[in-house]
Amino acid sequence: MPATLDGSSASFELNAGQAGNGTLILTGRLDARSIAGMWKELEARFRQTPMSTLEVNAAGVGYCDGAGLALLHALSFGGLAGPEVRVTVQGLRPELLKLFETFAAEDYRENRPQPPEHSSVTEEVGRVALDAVSGLKEELSFIGEVTTGLAANMRRAKALRWGEIWRVFEVAGVNALPIISLISLLVGLIIAFEAAGPFEMFGAQIYIANMLGIIMARELAGLMAAIILAGRSGSAFAAELGTMKVNEELNALETMGLSPVRFLVVQRILAGILLTPLLTIYAIFVSIAGGVVVMMFMGFSLVTIYNQMAQSLHLTDILIGVVKGVIFGALIAGIGCLRGLQTKKGPSAVGESTTSSVVTAILMIIVADAVVAVLLYLLHL
Repeated sequence: MPATLDGSSASFELNAGQAGNGTLILTGRLDARSIAGMWKELEARFRQTPMSTLEVNAAGVGYCDGAGLALLHALSFGGLAGPEVRVTVQGLRPELLKLFETFAAEDYRENRPQPPEHSSVTEEVGRVALDAVSGLKEELSFIGEVTTGLAANMRRAKALRWGEIWRVFEVAGVNALPIISLISLLVGLIIAFEAAGPFEMFGAQIYIANMLGIIMARELAGLMAAIILAGRSGSAFAAELGTMKVNEELNALETMGLSPVRFLVVQRILAGILLTPLLTIYAIFVSIAGGVVVMMFMGFSLVTIYNQMAQSLHLTDILIGVVKGVIFGALIAGIGCLRGLQTKKGPSAVGESTTSSVVTAILMIIVADAVVAVLLYLLHL
């Protein structure tokens, strides 16, 4: 049964004898271009032709690359011809035979991808529960170690590595000002424009100033700044520490007697706690400025807008936004560092840690914001 593959320079001939003894004759170039079609054709032929032994004659093979060797290995001990078929390969040129014999059947079986395990619903639930408990233990241990490290470093201010803190301030804070400015300004503009129509129905457009001050100071400005930092800086923390763990730099620190949490994490968390409130205050004033521009476009004077806003916006409202910024900063930096330290091995591990840090940080920011809102309502603030 000769077969020549269209568009390739390889061909094969498969014959099956009466006693189940088969022969496979390979000729031409066994390369990546010809192997794809040949592999599928051989699988189809083997399913139609049962046999107990197979002799592969490769004397006609003039060229063989990695793809060709993969086919020969799949024939020899990969079960391509069938799990019970005994296969022998003959006729390979000396240089190709040397390459072929570099890998043994044990190497093939060890490196062959394993089929996915099928587990029951009970096992899946148990595995998820165990992972949740293990993750909770890691998080509690991390919080305790960070708290201890912060307390120890606060007692010894020189041990804080202020140079690293200022570097984080610049990378995560100063470099984030353009995007925070743009988003805050646009959000202030959007809220003012969206509120203008409904307020005009009641002749109360002047109260846009009251709404802007309260919403931006207590809620939106800090929330926007935190979400931007979670996507921009929290992910950077996770990527930095994750790369260091993959490269075993964290193990090197521990070998030298240095705690990665005290040496790397504490500085980032302290920078996040100090940085986020400052960016929150900045976002408050930029977003209010955006709304003020809209109100001035409507014909209100700057003095009128200021007097109206001063009646409703108090220092307590700004302090609430600042306190939220402190909470958000601790969450963003802590989650980013934790996900970086939890990075596993593998080429996609750092990316997975980065993605997990952003998703978890944004989720926890929203949860924390909701908890603070409930507390403020109960405290009548």
